[in-house]
Amino acid sequence: MLKGAGFTDEDLERPLVGIANTWTEVTPCNVHLRALAESVKAGVRAAGGTPIEFNTIAVSDGITMGTEGMRGSLVSREVIADSIELFAESHLLDGVIALSGCDKTIPATVMALARMDLPGLVLYGGPIAPGTFEGNDVTIQDVFEAVGAHAAGKLSSERLRVLEDSACPGAGACGGQFTANTMSVAITLLGMSPMGMNEVAAADPAKHDVARECGAMVMDLIKRDVRPRALLTRTAFENAIASVAATAGSTNAVLHLLAIAYEAGVSLAIDDFDAIAARTPVLADLKPGGRYSAVDMTRAGGVRLLVKRMLDAGLLADAPTCTGRTLREEAASARGEGAPVLRAVADPLKPRGGFAILRGSLAPAGCVVKLAGHDRQTHTGPARVFDGEEAAFAAVQQNAIKPGDVVVIRHEGPRGGPGMREMLGVTAALIGQGLGDSIALVTDGRFSGATHGLMAGHVSPEAADGGPIAYLRDGDVITFDVANRRLDVDADLSTRTPSVREHAYRRGVIAKFAALVSSASEGAVTRPPSAQAASQAQPLAASQAQPTTRKEPS
Repeated sequence: MLKGAGFTDEDLERPLVGIANTWTEVTPCNVHLRALAESVKAGVRAAGGTPIEFNTIAVSDGITMGTEGMRGSLVSREVIADSIELFAESHLLDGVIALSGCDKTIPATVMALARMDLPGLVLYGGPIAPGTFEGNDVTIQDVFEAVGAHAAGKLSSERLRVLEDSACPGAGACGGQFTANTMSVAITLLGMSPMGMNEVAAADPAKHDVARECGAMVMDLIKRDVRPRALLTRTAFENAIASVAATAGSTNAVLHLLAIAYEAGVSLAIDDFDAIAARTPVLADLKPGGRYSAVDMTRAGGVRLLVKRMLDAGLLADAPTCTGRTLREEAASARGEGAPVLRAVADPLKPRGGFAILRGSLAPAGCVVKLAGHDRQTHTGPARVFDGEEAAFAAVQQNAIKPGDVVVIRHEGPRGGPGMREMLGVTAALIGQGLGDSIALVTDGRFSGATHGLMAGHVSPEAADGGPIAYLRDGDVITFDVANRRLDVDADLSTRTPSVREHAYRRGVIAKFAALVSSASEGAVTRPPSAQAASQAQPLAASQAQPTTRKEPS
Protein backbone atom coordinates (compact mmCIF):
# COMPACT_ATOMS: atom_id res chain seq x y z
CA MET A 1 0.00 0.00 0.00
CA LEU A 2 2.76 2.45 0.89
CA LYS A 3 4.61 1.61 -2.33
CA GLY A 4 1.41 2.23 -4.21
CA ALA A 5 1.39 5.70 -2.64
CA GLY A 6 4.87 6.33 -4.04
CA PHE A 7 7.19 5.31 -1.18
CA THR A 8 10.35 3.26 -1.83
CA ASP A 9 12.16 0.70 0.29
CA GLU A 10 14.70 3.40 1.13
CA ASP A 11 11.92 5.74 2.25
CA LEU A 12 10.46 3.08 4.52
CA GLU A 13 13.79 2.29 6.19
CA ARG A 14 13.88 5.85 7.56
CA PRO A 15 11.86 7.27 10.45
CA LEU A 16 8.33 8.14 9.31
CA VAL A 17 7.50 11.73 10.30
CA GLY A 18 3.92 12.94 10.15
CA ILE A 19 3.37 16.49 8.88
CA ALA A 20 0.04 17.32 10.52
CA ASN A 21 -1.21 20.19 8.41
CA THR A 22 -4.18 22.39 9.35
CA TRP A 23 -4.25 23.99 5.89
CA THR A 24 -7.56 25.14 4.46
CA GLU A 25 -8.56 27.70 1.84
CA VAL A 26 -11.14 29.39 4.07
CA THR A 27 -8.98 31.65 6.24
CA PRO A 28 -5.78 33.70 5.82
CA CYS A 29 -4.48 32.16 9.05
CA ASN A 30 -3.99 28.78 7.36
CA VAL A 31 -4.14 29.39 3.61
CA HIS A 32 -0.34 29.43 3.22
CA LEU A 33 0.37 26.27 5.21
CA ARG A 34 0.19 23.95 2.20
CA ALA A 35 3.23 25.64 0.67
CA LEU A 36 4.97 25.88 4.05
CA ALA A 37 4.62 22.11 4.50
CA GLU A 38 6.86 21.55 1.46
CA SER A 39 9.69 23.34 3.23
CA VAL A 40 9.10 21.30 6.40
CA LYS A 41 9.23 18.10 4.35
CA ALA A 42 12.48 19.21 2.71
CA GLY A 43 13.98 19.67 6.17
CA VAL A 44 12.84 16.21 7.27
CA ARG A 45 14.28 14.56 4.16
CA ALA A 46 17.61 16.38 4.46
CA ALA A 47 17.92 15.13 8.05
CA GLY A 48 17.28 11.51 7.07
CA GLY A 49 13.53 11.10 7.59
CA THR A 50 10.54 10.34 5.42
CA PRO A 51 7.77 12.93 5.70
CA ILE A 52 4.13 11.89 5.40
CA GLU A 53 1.77 14.86 5.16
CA PHE A 54 -1.83 14.61 6.29
CA ASN A 55 -4.50 17.19 6.92
CA THR A 56 -7.01 18.15 9.59
CA ILE A 57 -9.94 20.52 9.55
CA ALA A 58 -9.81 24.10 10.79
CA VAL A 59 -12.67 26.43 11.76
CA SER A 60 -12.09 30.17 11.47
CA ASP A 61 -13.21 32.11 14.54
CA GLY A 62 -13.20 35.42 12.70
CA ILE A 63 -15.39 34.19 9.84
CA THR A 64 -17.88 32.28 12.01
CA MET A 65 -18.09 35.01 14.69
CA GLY A 66 -21.66 35.95 15.58
CA THR A 67 -23.19 33.04 13.66
CA GLU A 68 -24.29 29.48 14.36
CA GLY A 69 -21.01 28.41 12.78
CA MET A 70 -19.09 29.73 15.79
CA ARG A 71 -20.46 26.76 17.76
CA GLY A 72 -17.97 24.65 15.82
CA SER A 73 -14.91 26.65 16.84
CA LEU A 74 -14.09 25.11 20.22
CA VAL A 75 -15.45 21.76 19.04
CA SER A 76 -12.85 21.85 16.26
CA ARG A 77 -10.06 21.91 18.87
CA GLU A 78 -11.11 18.42 19.98
CA VAL A 79 -11.66 17.15 16.43
CA ILE A 80 -8.22 18.35 15.31
CA ALA A 81 -6.49 16.74 18.29
CA ASP A 82 -8.44 13.52 17.77
CA SER A 83 -7.65 13.37 14.05
CA ILE A 84 -3.92 13.84 14.59
CA GLU A 85 -3.93 11.12 17.25
CA LEU A 86 -5.86 8.72 15.03
CA PHE A 87 -3.68 9.20 11.98
CA ALA A 88 -0.32 9.14 13.77
CA GLU A 89 -1.05 6.18 16.01
CA SER A 90 -2.92 4.15 13.40
CA HIS A 91 -0.03 4.47 10.95
CA LEU A 92 2.67 3.94 13.58
CA LEU A 93 4.54 7.16 12.88
CA ASP A 94 7.84 7.84 14.62
CA GLY A 95 7.29 11.56 15.15
CA VAL A 96 5.02 14.45 14.23
CA ILE A 97 5.50 18.10 13.33
CA ALA A 98 2.24 20.04 13.32
CA LEU A 99 1.55 23.21 11.34
CA SER A 100 -0.94 25.50 13.04
CA GLY A 101 -2.54 28.81 12.15
CA CYS A 102 -5.92 29.98 13.40
CA ASP A 103 -6.87 29.97 17.06
CA LYS A 104 -7.95 26.42 17.89
CA THR A 105 -5.36 24.71 15.71
CA ILE A 106 -2.54 25.77 18.04
CA PRO A 107 -3.76 24.20 21.31
CA ALA A 108 -5.24 21.28 19.39
CA THR A 109 -1.90 20.29 17.88
CA VAL A 110 -0.14 20.50 21.26
CA MET A 111 -2.96 18.51 22.90
CA ALA A 112 -2.47 15.74 20.34
CA LEU A 113 1.30 15.63 20.85
CA ALA A 114 0.85 15.59 24.63
CA ARG A 115 -1.72 12.81 24.40
CA MET A 116 0.40 10.60 22.12
CA ASP A 117 3.76 11.57 23.66
CA LEU A 118 5.47 11.09 20.31
CA PRO A 119 8.58 13.18 19.54
CA GLY A 120 7.45 16.33 17.83
CA LEU A 121 6.89 20.05 17.84
CA VAL A 122 4.49 22.70 16.55
CA LEU A 123 5.26 25.43 14.02
CA TYR A 124 2.80 28.32 13.91
CA GLY A 125 2.21 29.82 10.47
CA GLY A 126 2.85 33.34 11.76
CA PRO A 127 0.94 36.60 12.11
CA ILE A 128 -0.63 38.63 9.34
CA ALA A 129 0.77 42.04 8.47
CA PRO A 130 -1.44 44.89 9.66
CA GLY A 131 -3.73 46.53 7.14
CA THR A 132 -3.82 50.28 6.50
CA PHE A 133 -6.93 52.45 6.79
CA GLU A 134 -6.81 56.22 6.52
CA GLY A 135 -3.11 56.18 7.39
CA ASN A 136 -3.42 53.92 10.44
CA ASP A 137 -2.51 50.27 11.01
CA VAL A 138 -5.66 48.17 11.47
CA THR A 139 -6.57 44.59 12.34
CA ILE A 140 -9.75 42.51 12.29
CA GLN A 141 -10.54 43.96 15.73
CA ASP A 142 -11.06 47.38 14.14
CA VAL A 143 -13.62 45.94 11.72
CA PHE A 144 -15.73 44.38 14.48
CA GLU A 145 -15.64 47.60 16.48
CA ALA A 146 -16.54 49.58 13.37
CA VAL A 147 -19.79 47.59 13.12
CA GLY A 148 -20.84 49.14 16.43
CA ALA A 149 -19.72 52.58 15.31
CA HIS A 150 -21.76 52.16 12.12
CA ALA A 151 -24.87 51.19 14.10
CA ALA A 152 -24.41 54.27 16.27
CA GLY A 153 -24.19 56.49 13.21
CA LYS A 154 -20.51 57.30 13.76
CA LEU A 155 -19.19 55.60 10.62
CA SER A 156 -20.61 55.62 7.11
CA SER A 157 -21.31 52.46 5.13
CA GLU A 158 -18.72 53.52 2.55
CA ARG A 159 -15.94 53.93 5.12
CA LEU A 160 -16.92 50.64 6.78
CA ARG A 161 -16.53 48.86 3.43
CA VAL A 162 -13.11 50.43 2.83
CA LEU A 163 -12.00 49.30 6.31
CA GLU A 164 -13.33 45.80 5.64
CA ASP A 165 -11.37 45.63 2.39
CA SER A 166 -8.16 46.82 4.08
CA ALA A 167 -7.93 45.01 7.41
CA CYS A 168 -6.61 41.62 6.22
CA PRO A 169 -4.02 42.23 3.48
CA GLY A 170 -2.86 38.62 3.02
CA ALA A 171 -1.88 35.36 4.71
CA GLY A 172 -1.36 35.04 8.45
CA ALA A 173 -3.30 34.91 11.71
CA CYS A 174 -4.98 37.95 13.28
CA GLY A 175 -2.28 40.49 14.01
CA GLY A 176 -2.93 41.59 17.59
CA GLN A 177 -2.22 39.67 20.78
CA PHE A 178 -5.44 37.83 20.15
CA THR A 179 -5.81 34.09 20.74
CA ALA A 180 -3.51 32.85 17.96
CA ASN A 181 -0.54 35.04 18.86
CA THR A 182 -1.18 34.55 22.57
CA MET A 183 -1.02 30.79 22.16
CA SER A 184 1.99 31.07 19.85
CA VAL A 185 3.93 32.73 22.67
CA ALA A 186 2.51 30.33 25.27
CA ILE A 187 3.53 27.15 23.44
CA THR A 188 7.00 28.62 22.88
CA LEU A 189 7.26 28.98 26.67
CA LEU A 190 5.95 25.41 27.00
CA GLY A 191 9.00 24.37 24.98
CA MET A 192 6.86 22.92 22.17
CA SER A 193 7.82 25.48 19.52
CA PRO A 194 11.35 26.71 18.73
CA MET A 195 11.91 30.19 20.15
CA GLY A 196 11.74 32.93 17.55
CA MET A 197 10.33 30.77 14.75
CA ASN A 198 6.60 31.11 15.40
CA GLU A 199 6.73 34.89 15.31
CA VAL A 200 8.23 35.12 11.83
CA ALA A 201 5.37 36.64 9.83
CA ALA A 202 3.42 34.48 7.40
CA ALA A 203 4.40 36.57 4.39
CA ASP A 204 8.10 36.77 5.31
CA PRO A 205 10.23 34.60 2.96
CA ALA A 206 12.25 33.60 6.05
CA LYS A 207 9.24 31.52 7.16
CA HIS A 208 10.30 28.81 4.74
CA ASP A 209 13.83 28.82 6.19
CA VAL A 210 12.52 28.22 9.70
CA ALA A 211 10.16 25.54 8.35
CA ARG A 212 13.15 23.60 6.99
CA GLU A 213 14.91 24.01 10.33
CA CYS A 214 11.86 22.64 12.13
CA GLY A 215 11.82 19.61 9.85
CA ALA A 216 15.41 18.84 10.81
CA MET A 217 14.65 19.54 14.47
CA VAL A 218 11.96 16.87 14.60
CA MET A 219 14.49 14.32 13.36
CA ASP A 220 16.81 15.37 16.18
CA LEU A 221 13.99 14.91 18.72
CA ILE A 222 13.36 11.41 17.36
CA LYS A 223 17.05 10.51 17.53
CA ARG A 224 17.34 11.79 21.11
CA ASP A 225 13.93 10.31 22.01
CA VAL A 226 12.77 13.60 23.54
CA ARG A 227 9.02 13.39 24.00
CA PRO A 228 6.47 16.14 24.71
CA ARG A 229 5.79 15.15 28.31
CA ALA A 230 9.48 15.67 29.12
CA LEU A 231 8.94 19.34 28.21
CA LEU A 232 5.35 19.79 29.42
CA THR A 233 6.13 20.04 33.11
CA ARG A 234 4.43 22.07 35.81
CA THR A 235 7.24 24.65 35.48
CA ALA A 236 6.60 24.94 31.75
CA PHE A 237 2.91 25.62 32.32
CA GLU A 238 3.67 28.28 34.92
CA ASN A 239 6.02 29.93 32.41
CA ALA A 240 3.35 29.82 29.71
CA ILE A 241 0.76 31.40 32.01
CA ALA A 242 3.23 34.14 32.92
CA SER A 243 3.79 34.89 29.23
CA VAL A 244 0.05 35.31 28.71
CA ALA A 245 -0.14 37.66 31.68
CA ALA A 246 2.89 39.70 30.57
CA THR A 247 1.54 40.19 27.05
CA ALA A 248 -2.05 40.89 28.19
CA GLY A 249 -3.06 37.94 26.04
CA SER A 250 -6.35 36.27 25.29
CA THR A 251 -8.50 34.81 28.06
CA ASN A 252 -8.90 31.77 25.81
CA ALA A 253 -5.42 30.79 26.95
CA VAL A 254 -6.96 29.74 30.27
CA LEU A 255 -9.14 27.17 28.53
CA HIS A 256 -6.41 25.96 26.23
CA LEU A 257 -3.61 25.61 28.79
CA LEU A 258 -5.96 23.71 31.12
CA ALA A 259 -6.79 21.41 28.21
CA ILE A 260 -3.15 20.82 27.28
CA ALA A 261 -2.30 20.14 30.93
CA TYR A 262 -5.11 17.59 31.09
CA GLU A 263 -3.70 15.74 28.07
CA ALA A 264 -0.17 15.90 29.49
CA GLY A 265 -1.26 14.62 32.91
CA VAL A 266 -0.06 17.78 34.67
CA SER A 267 -2.00 19.08 37.67
CA LEU A 268 -3.20 22.59 36.83
CA ALA A 269 -6.20 24.46 38.24
CA ILE A 270 -7.95 27.65 37.25
CA ASP A 271 -6.81 29.44 40.43
CA ASP A 272 -3.17 28.87 39.44
CA PHE A 273 -3.70 31.38 36.64
CA ASP A 274 -4.73 34.11 39.05
CA ALA A 275 -1.76 33.57 41.37
CA ILE A 276 0.70 33.80 38.47
CA ALA A 277 -1.01 36.80 36.83
CA ALA A 278 -1.03 38.65 40.16
CA ARG A 279 2.77 38.58 40.33
CA THR A 280 3.41 39.22 36.61
CA PRO A 281 3.39 42.79 35.23
CA VAL A 282 2.12 43.65 31.74
CA LEU A 283 5.19 44.36 29.61
CA ALA A 284 3.80 44.32 26.05
CA ASP A 285 1.79 47.22 24.60
CA LEU A 286 -0.19 45.06 22.18
CA LYS A 287 -3.68 45.15 20.70
CA PRO A 288 -6.47 44.77 21.68
CA GLY A 289 -5.76 46.69 24.88
CA GLY A 290 -2.61 48.37 23.58
CA ARG A 291 -1.33 50.06 20.45
CA TYR A 292 0.85 47.61 18.54
CA SER A 293 0.60 44.40 16.52
CA ALA A 294 2.49 41.11 16.70
CA VAL A 295 4.70 42.18 13.80
CA ASP A 296 5.73 45.27 15.79
CA MET A 297 6.66 43.07 18.75
CA THR A 298 8.91 40.95 16.56
CA ARG A 299 10.68 44.04 15.23
CA ALA A 300 11.19 45.30 18.79
CA GLY A 301 12.98 42.13 19.92
CA GLY A 302 10.20 39.57 20.03
CA VAL A 303 9.76 36.62 22.33
CA ARG A 304 13.50 36.29 22.99
CA LEU A 305 13.71 39.78 24.47
CA LEU A 306 10.51 39.26 26.46
CA VAL A 307 11.81 35.97 27.89
CA LYS A 308 15.22 37.43 28.72
CA ARG A 309 13.70 40.30 30.66
CA MET A 310 11.32 38.02 32.51
CA LEU A 311 14.04 35.49 33.35
CA ASP A 312 16.37 38.23 34.60
CA ALA A 313 13.57 39.53 36.84
CA GLY A 314 12.73 36.08 38.22
CA LEU A 315 9.31 36.04 36.54
CA LEU A 316 10.13 32.81 34.68
CA ALA A 317 12.05 29.66 35.57
CA ASP A 318 14.57 28.15 33.19
CA ALA A 319 13.26 25.05 31.43
CA PRO A 320 14.16 22.78 28.50
CA THR A 321 12.74 23.32 25.00
CA CYS A 322 12.35 21.33 21.81
CA THR A 323 15.54 22.86 20.38
CA GLY A 324 17.70 21.07 22.93
CA ARG A 325 18.52 24.41 24.53
CA THR A 326 16.90 25.89 27.62
CA LEU A 327 14.84 29.07 27.72
CA ARG A 328 17.81 30.96 29.15
CA GLU A 329 20.16 29.68 26.47
CA GLU A 330 17.67 30.66 23.77
CA ALA A 331 17.09 34.11 25.26
CA ALA A 332 20.82 34.83 25.50
CA SER A 333 20.83 35.88 21.84
CA ALA A 334 18.05 38.45 22.35
CA ARG A 335 18.41 41.62 20.33
CA GLY A 336 16.47 44.86 20.17
CA GLU A 337 15.55 47.75 22.42
CA GLY A 338 11.98 46.70 23.04
CA ALA A 339 10.57 50.22 23.35
CA PRO A 340 7.90 51.27 22.80
CA VAL A 341 6.31 47.84 22.26
CA LEU A 342 8.08 45.90 25.02
CA ARG A 343 8.60 47.66 28.32
CA ALA A 344 11.29 47.03 30.92
CA VAL A 345 10.18 45.09 34.00
CA ALA A 346 10.94 48.16 36.12
CA ASP A 347 8.60 50.25 33.95
CA PRO A 348 5.58 48.04 33.18
CA LEU A 349 2.35 49.09 31.56
CA LYS A 350 0.51 47.59 34.52
CA PRO A 351 1.78 46.03 37.75
CA ARG A 352 -0.26 42.83 37.29
CA GLY A 353 -1.20 40.65 34.34
CA GLY A 354 -4.02 41.21 31.88
CA PHE A 355 -6.58 38.86 33.43
CA ALA A 356 -7.83 37.64 36.79
CA ILE A 357 -9.87 34.73 38.09
CA LEU A 358 -12.94 35.75 40.06
CA ARG A 359 -15.26 33.67 42.19
CA GLY A 360 -18.36 34.65 44.16
CA SER A 361 -22.08 34.05 44.31
CA LEU A 362 -22.38 34.39 40.53
CA ALA A 363 -19.35 32.23 39.67
CA PRO A 364 -18.73 29.66 42.43
CA ALA A 365 -16.44 27.57 40.22
CA GLY A 366 -14.69 30.61 38.80
CA CYS A 367 -14.68 32.92 35.79
CA VAL A 368 -12.05 34.82 33.83
CA VAL A 369 -12.15 38.61 33.77
CA LYS A 370 -10.33 40.65 31.16
CA LEU A 371 -8.22 43.50 32.59
CA ALA A 372 -6.39 44.60 29.43
CA GLY A 373 -7.28 47.89 27.83
CA HIS A 374 -8.89 49.50 30.88
CA ASP A 375 -8.15 50.38 34.50
CA ARG A 376 -11.51 49.53 36.03
CA GLN A 377 -11.46 47.37 39.14
CA THR A 378 -15.10 47.67 40.20
CA HIS A 379 -18.48 47.98 38.59
CA THR A 380 -21.97 47.68 40.07
CA GLY A 381 -25.02 47.83 37.89
CA PRO A 382 -28.35 46.30 36.89
CA ALA A 383 -28.37 43.09 34.88
CA ARG A 384 -29.67 43.06 31.32
CA VAL A 385 -30.19 39.35 30.81
CA PHE A 386 -30.20 37.66 27.39
CA ASP A 387 -30.63 34.00 26.54
CA GLY A 388 -28.08 33.69 23.76
CA GLU A 389 -25.78 35.95 21.80
CA GLU A 390 -28.27 36.86 19.07
CA ALA A 391 -30.71 38.48 21.50
CA ALA A 392 -27.91 40.50 23.08
CA PHE A 393 -26.51 41.64 19.73
CA ALA A 394 -29.97 42.75 18.58
CA ALA A 395 -30.33 44.86 21.73
CA VAL A 396 -26.93 46.45 21.13
CA GLN A 397 -27.77 47.24 17.51
CA GLN A 398 -31.02 48.87 18.71
CA ASN A 399 -28.99 51.05 21.12
CA ALA A 400 -30.90 49.49 24.03
CA ILE A 401 -27.87 49.08 26.31
CA LYS A 402 -27.27 52.05 28.60
CA PRO A 403 -24.29 53.25 30.65
CA GLY A 404 -24.03 51.37 33.93
CA ASP A 405 -25.69 48.18 32.65
CA VAL A 406 -24.24 44.71 33.13
CA VAL A 407 -24.98 42.72 29.99
CA VAL A 408 -25.53 39.04 30.84
CA ILE A 409 -25.39 36.47 28.02
CA ARG A 410 -26.18 32.94 29.20
CA HIS A 411 -26.78 29.53 27.63
CA GLU A 412 -23.55 29.95 25.67
CA GLY A 413 -21.39 27.61 27.78
CA PRO A 414 -19.55 24.53 26.51
CA ARG A 415 -22.51 22.19 27.06
CA GLY A 416 -25.49 24.53 26.93
CA GLY A 417 -24.44 26.56 23.89
CA PRO A 418 -23.31 24.12 22.83
CA GLY A 419 -19.80 25.03 21.76
CA MET A 420 -19.05 28.04 23.98
CA ARG A 421 -19.19 30.73 21.31
CA GLU A 422 -17.09 33.88 21.47
CA MET A 423 -18.93 37.15 22.10
CA LEU A 424 -16.78 39.46 19.96
CA GLY A 425 -19.71 40.65 17.90
CA VAL A 426 -21.42 41.97 21.03
CA THR A 427 -18.36 43.27 22.86
CA ALA A 428 -16.88 44.99 19.81
CA ALA A 429 -20.22 46.62 18.96
CA LEU A 430 -20.47 47.97 22.51
CA ILE A 431 -16.94 49.39 22.23
CA GLY A 432 -17.80 50.88 18.86
CA GLN A 433 -20.84 52.62 20.37
CA GLY A 434 -18.63 54.22 23.00
CA LEU A 435 -19.97 52.16 25.92
CA GLY A 436 -16.78 50.26 26.67
CA ASP A 437 -15.89 52.31 29.76
CA SER A 438 -19.39 52.44 31.25
CA ILE A 439 -20.81 48.91 31.03
CA ALA A 440 -19.69 45.41 32.00
CA LEU A 441 -20.49 42.00 30.54
CA VAL A 442 -20.94 38.55 32.06
CA THR A 443 -21.27 35.31 30.10
CA ASP A 444 -20.88 31.56 30.43
CA GLY A 445 -19.52 31.75 26.89
CA ARG A 446 -16.08 33.03 26.03
CA PHE A 447 -14.41 36.00 24.40
CA SER A 448 -12.29 36.52 21.35
CA GLY A 449 -8.71 37.50 22.01
CA ALA A 450 -9.71 40.79 20.36
CA THR A 451 -12.16 41.58 23.17
CA HIS A 452 -11.27 44.30 25.65
CA GLY A 453 -13.14 46.03 28.45
CA LEU A 454 -14.52 44.82 31.80
CA MET A 455 -15.79 41.43 30.69
CA ALA A 456 -16.22 38.21 32.71
CA GLY A 457 -16.39 35.01 30.69
CA HIS A 458 -16.26 31.25 31.30
CA VAL A 459 -18.71 31.71 34.22
CA SER A 460 -18.92 28.34 35.93
CA PRO A 461 -21.11 26.46 36.55
CA GLU A 462 -22.76 27.44 33.28
CA ALA A 463 -26.52 27.97 32.93
CA ALA A 464 -27.05 24.51 31.45
CA ASP A 465 -25.55 22.98 34.58
CA GLY A 466 -27.81 24.96 36.91
CA GLY A 467 -25.23 27.61 37.78
CA PRO A 468 -26.34 30.86 39.41
CA ILE A 469 -26.27 32.63 36.03
CA ALA A 470 -29.35 30.58 35.08
CA TYR A 471 -31.36 32.25 37.87
CA LEU A 472 -30.65 35.89 37.02
CA ARG A 473 -33.38 38.36 36.08
CA ASP A 474 -33.32 41.83 34.58
CA GLY A 475 -32.53 44.42 37.24
CA ASP A 476 -30.56 42.13 39.57
CA VAL A 477 -27.59 44.11 40.86
CA ILE A 478 -24.25 42.58 39.84
CA THR A 479 -20.92 43.66 41.32
CA PHE A 480 -17.43 43.19 39.91
CA ASP A 481 -14.75 43.53 42.61
CA VAL A 482 -11.46 42.64 40.97
CA ALA A 483 -9.29 43.55 43.96
CA ASN A 484 -11.09 40.98 46.09
CA ARG A 485 -11.56 38.55 43.17
CA ARG A 486 -15.36 38.59 43.50
CA LEU A 487 -18.27 38.47 41.08
CA ASP A 488 -21.51 38.67 43.01
CA VAL A 489 -25.23 39.21 42.55
CA ASP A 490 -27.41 40.91 45.14
CA ALA A 491 -30.51 38.70 44.93
CA ASP A 492 -32.03 35.65 46.62
CA LEU A 493 -31.67 33.12 43.82
CA SER A 494 -32.79 30.15 45.93
CA THR A 495 -36.48 31.07 45.52
CA ARG A 496 -36.34 31.19 41.73
CA THR A 497 -36.74 28.73 38.87
CA PRO A 498 -33.75 28.56 36.54
CA SER A 499 -33.89 29.58 32.91
CA VAL A 500 -33.81 26.47 30.73
CA ARG A 501 -32.98 26.45 27.03
CA GLU A 502 -32.71 23.20 25.11
CA HIS A 503 -30.32 23.28 22.20
CA ALA A 504 -31.36 21.86 18.85
CA TYR A 505 -28.41 19.50 18.34
CA ARG A 506 -29.52 15.89 18.73
CA ARG A 507 -26.98 14.16 16.48
CA GLY A 508 -23.63 14.89 14.92
CA VAL A 509 -20.38 16.27 16.24
CA ILE A 510 -21.79 19.19 18.23
CA ALA A 511 -24.24 16.89 20.03
CA LYS A 512 -21.34 14.56 20.88
CA PHE A 513 -19.34 17.51 22.20
CA ALA A 514 -22.25 18.67 24.39
CA ALA A 515 -22.57 15.19 25.86
CA LEU A 516 -18.87 14.76 26.65
CA VAL A 517 -17.52 18.23 27.43
CA SER A 518 -16.27 19.27 30.87
CA SER A 519 -16.77 22.61 32.58
CA ALA A 520 -14.95 25.68 31.31
CA SER A 521 -13.17 25.79 34.67
CA GLU A 522 -11.63 22.44 33.67
CA GLY A 523 -10.64 23.46 30.14
CA ALA A 524 -13.80 22.36 28.31
CA VAL A 525 -12.16 19.10 27.26
CA THR A 526 -14.13 16.11 26.03
CA ARG A 527 -13.92 13.06 28.25
CA PRO A 528 -15.60 9.65 28.49
CA PRO A 529 -18.96 9.63 30.33
CA SER A 530 -17.41 7.86 33.33
CA ALA A 531 -14.96 10.74 33.81
CA GLN A 532 -17.70 13.32 33.30
CA ALA A 533 -19.94 11.86 35.97
CA ALA A 534 -17.35 12.55 38.64
CA SER A 535 -17.21 16.27 37.89
CA GLN A 536 -20.82 17.29 37.24
CA ALA A 537 -21.78 20.62 38.76
CA GLN A 538 -23.67 20.58 42.04
CA PRO A 539 -27.21 22.03 42.39
CA LEU A 540 -27.41 25.77 43.01
CA ALA A 541 -27.46 25.62 46.81
CA ALA A 542 -24.37 23.41 46.90
CA SER A 543 -22.53 25.39 44.25
CA GLN A 544 -23.06 28.62 46.18
CA ALA A 545 -21.83 27.05 49.40
CA GLN A 546 -18.42 25.88 48.27
CA PRO A 547 -16.20 26.53 45.24
CA THR A 548 -15.73 23.66 42.81
CA THR A 549 -12.14 22.41 42.50
CA ARG A 550 -10.55 20.69 39.53
CA LYS A 551 -10.14 16.93 39.78
CA GLU A 552 -6.96 15.22 38.69
CA PRO A 553 -6.96 13.70 35.20
CA SER A 554 -7.97 10.05 35.26
